[in-house]
Amino acid sequence: MIVYNITIKLSWPIVDEWLNWQLEEHIPENMATALFDSYKIYRLLEHDDQDGATYIIQYFISSQKKYKKYIEEFAPLLQRKAIEKWGDQFIAHRTIMQVVK
Repeated sequence: MIVYNITIKLSWPIVDEWLNWQLEEHIPENMATALFDSYKIYRLLEHDDQDGATYIIQYFISSQKKYKKYIEEFAPLLQRKAIEKWGDQFIAHRTIMQVVK
């Protein structure tokens, strides 16, 4: 199992609207690719959130082959939509992990 992990730092003014957009539009678009098995969304606690909230979205995918397909065929458009909508009001850091146990 592969975990596509996205950590997002948001400016406070957009937090509620961004979260609604994630749940109603962006995550459903990602899941509609039929490449991910499931996802989880988290809010980071016990850190300095003076500048904004930090969320983590993890998409679970069964193989690196499917992940590569997502990155090549779907990620550029979906990431561009986020940038067009939210501009410089967020920073995203993406990592890929393998479930060990």
